[in-house]
Amino acid sequence: MEIQAMKYANEIASAGHVAMLQACGPGMMEYELESTFLHRCYGGGGCRHAPYTPICASGPNGAVLHYGHAGAPNNRQLQDGDMMLCDMGCEYYGYDSDITTSFPVSGKFSDDQKVVYGAVLSAFKSVIAQLKPGVSWPDMHRLANRRILEGLKAGGFLQGDVDEMMAKHLGALFMPHGLGHMLGLDTHDVGGYAPGCPERIMEPGIKSLRTARVLEAGMVLTVEPGCYFNAFLLEPALVDPSLEGFFVKSAIERCMQTGGVRLEDNIVITADGCYSLTDVPREIEDVEGVMAGAPWPRHQNDKKRKAGQ
Repeated sequence: MEIQAMKYANEIASAGHVAMLQACGPGMMEYELESTFLHRCYGGGGCRHAPYTPICASGPNGAVLHYGHAGAPNNRQLQDGDMMLCDMGCEYYGYDSDITTSFPVSGKFSDDQKVVYGAVLSAFKSVIAQLKPGVSWPDMHRLANRRILEGLKAGGFLQGDVDEMMAKHLGALFMPHGLGHMLGLDTHDVGGYAPGCPERIMEPGIKSLRTARVLEAGMVLTVEPGCYFNAFLLEPALVDPSLEGFFVKSAIERCMQTGGVRLEDNIVITADGCYSLTDVPREIEDVEGVMAGAPWPRHQNDKKRKAGQ
C-alpha cells in the first residue's frame, strides 16, 4: 500500500515534469516553470504539498545542489542556450516522490550539452541495470562516477586513464553528492545509517552518500547521478599539480557557467531486480520530442516497467 501511494505521487509528479518541458522557453522566469509543476500536481492530481522546496535551476544555477531556497527563490530569467535542472516532487497521503529532469531551454541540445547529458544518462542506466538485493550502494556510486568520467573523456572534457581518475577521486569534482537516498514518508527517509548498518565511508564524494547499505527487497530509493561545472570545486582542481594532465582546460572553462545535469528516478527493489515508479522522457530524442509537442504517456498503471529502459 505504501508503494502504491508513492506510485501515484510519481505519476502526478511525472506529469508535472512533462508539463514543464512542454511550457519551457527563453524569457520565462524559473518560478513560472516551478508554478507550472505545482499547478499540475495540485490542480491535476490533488497533491497539495511539495515534500521539499522545488529546485528550478537555469544556467549556472544548476551547479548549486539545493538552489531554490528563500535566498535564491527560483528567480532567474531563462536564456536561450541554458540547461534547466528541475528537481521537484509531490506528496500523497504523506508519501513522497522526488524526480529530477534536465533539458535545454531552447528545446534542442547543443553539442556540449549532449556530451554532459549523455554521460549522466549512461551512469543512470548502468546503475539501474545492476540494482537488486545484495548489491552494495557505495559500489553503485563508484559505477556512476566511472560512467560519468568515461563520458566526459569520450566527449573531450577529460584525458588520461579512467582508473587513475577514479583513484584520484576525480568523480567527486563533477558529482559532489551521493548517488541517491531512501524515499518514503520523508524525502531523505530514515534508515540510511541505522544501528547495525554499514558506517559512512569517508572518501571524497562517497562520504556524501545517505546510506552505505546493501540493497534489500522492498527498499525504495532514488537514483540520481549528476555532473556539474561548479567553479568553487573545479577552478582549484585545474591548477592542482596532483591532477595535472586529466583536464582539457579549454573544454572545462567553456562550460564553467553552464550549470549541470541530474537525472533522478524513484526505484523499487524487488526480489530479483528493480523497477521505476517514474515516467518521464530520458533519451535525448524523447526530451526534444516532448519539448516540440510530442505526447508523453503517463505511467502505465500496474505494469511494472523495467527501470532504465
